[in-house]
Amino acid sequence: MKRIGTPLDPNSLPYQSALDASQSSLRKLAALAEETKLGGGKKNIEKQHEKGKLTARERIEKLIDPGSEFVEVGLFAAHGMYEEEGGAVSAGVVVGIGRVSGRLTVIVANDATVKAGAWFPMTAKKNLRAQEISIENHLPIIYLVDSAGVYLPMQDKIFPDKEHFGRIFRNNAVMSSKGIVQLAAIMGPCVAGGAYLPIMSDEALIVEKTGHVFLAGSALVEAAIGEKTDNEALGGARVHSEISGVTDYKMPNDDACLAELRSIMSKLGRGTHDHFDRIEPAQPLYPADDLLSVVPQDRTKPYDMYEVIARLVDGSEIDEYKADYGKTIITAYARIDGWSVGIVANQRAVVKNAKGEMQFGGVIYSDSADKAARFIMNCNQKHIPLVFLQDVTGFMVGSRSEHGGIIKDGAKMVSAVSNSVVPKFTFIVGNSNGAGNYAMCGKAYDPRLIYSWPTSQISVMGGAQASKTLLSIKLASMKKTGGSISDEDQKKMLAEIQKRYDDQTGPLYAASRLWVDGIIDPRETRTIVSTGIAMADHVPEISKFNVGVIQT
Repeated sequence: MKRIGTPLDPNSLPYQSALDASQSSLRKLAALAEETKLGGGKKNIEKQHEKGKLTARERIEKLIDPGSEFVEVGLFAAHGMYEEEGGAVSAGVVVGIGRVSGRLTVIVANDATVKAGAWFPMTAKKNLRAQEISIENHLPIIYLVDSAGVYLPMQDKIFPDKEHFGRIFRNNAVMSSKGIVQLAAIMGPCVAGGAYLPIMSDEALIVEKTGHVFLAGSALVEAAIGEKTDNEALGGARVHSEISGVTDYKMPNDDACLAELRSIMSKLGRGTHDHFDRIEPAQPLYPADDLLSVVPQDRTKPYDMYEVIARLVDGSEIDEYKADYGKTIITAYARIDGWSVGIVANQRAVVKNAKGEMQFGGVIYSDSADKAARFIMNCNQKHIPLVFLQDVTGFMVGSRSEHGGIIKDGAKMVSAVSNSVVPKFTFIVGNSNGAGNYAMCGKAYDPRLIYSWPTSQISVMGGAQASKTLLSIKLASMKKTGGSISDEDQKKMLAEIQKRYDDQTGPLYAASRLWVDGIIDPRETRTIVSTGIAMADHVPEISKFNVGVIQT
């Protein structure tokens, strides 16, 4: 193994400047996170308490093991969306992975402070993401149900399609057939099609007086068949625990319900399968705070990705694969929190190839793509999880690259990523542009978890290039109709286009649409990787890796 990284001077001006910028970004992010975690706001939280109910986050806090981590997925989902409807903070549902009675578990909790927990399109997407994580990693899943059902004004965008509301219940059945434990607690309304979710789970608990489950509420029943009743008599805890037999446990309150869930979870059989190698963890040689200054805020500036890796891997040590070949991608075996991993990272420093030619950092050349494809196949052969560190501006273009077969070599890499069967974890450190996003295991390539750093940007191409392209298209269109525009107005138009484009490429835009699972402090990266591999270790059997035709 070789030791990498160099000490940074925390008192230097570049260090302090980068640190200040990172801390400013993180403060803004933390403030937005705290606001988001309030859900529908303090008044709606008070109303929830007045009904004798805990909030979604309070329920999760009592459910998970004291002092344990909760890795949240989709905190900023739906941010800035549905504004005409008054918004849907965090898509009205809290999702994440936590330990319940020592067992890593996916938790889904409806937030009734947000539109009574109604389902928006992003709510469905977020729930499906939770089930996807559960299925991929064979993790138990607990649903804390408190929802008024589909948000009717948007029913056409959530009800009938393949990845809409009904897919949730289809997944319930598929997960059951795979032996994945599903527990549901009915802690509030559970209406119409949504009633199937807890009842298609293995076991269902219901809280007295606040929990109700029915295909149609009392008002709809009266309108449909003329029967007068109330929700408690129609589908309350006594009805379903004593008469219909729909639910399995009747609980007096939220606290008792959560305690019972913990008790049930404590009696599950052993779930880990020890596929992946782990030894006693070691800390990197360099402080994690350095991660806030290593990556420049200006995404066009080069930097040395080895310095990032040195602050993520145990002992700052790696076994580098093909160190002197394809230098714009770093491929290396290492350990993170004791776990054996294969790292695929874009080198952002300008490098020289074997011919002494300069190669741009962050660009994937033919030799880099070839090396990465081979390394990914090796990790699959050895059952080593993959960690992708993305800061990629795309594949190299131009006649020389085309003649050298960049498309062929790029296809090899994309194919290797696509067919990879070991767990993959992706962190978007900086740029994530064009086909580089695909080759470096973007969302479409099934990473088990994918998170952005605050310095990230996802787009087809960089903002400067894109805005100039869009401006030229607009000017050409104006020219065809006989229009013209002054140089000053062109500059103003370019600035407006670039701002709009930049707003759509930032990490918050990506997180709001679940292109990534969230935005993290770079110092949390090791924890995310470690939790991710621990949950992947629950899969009963690893599929065999098949290289596919394109690799031959």
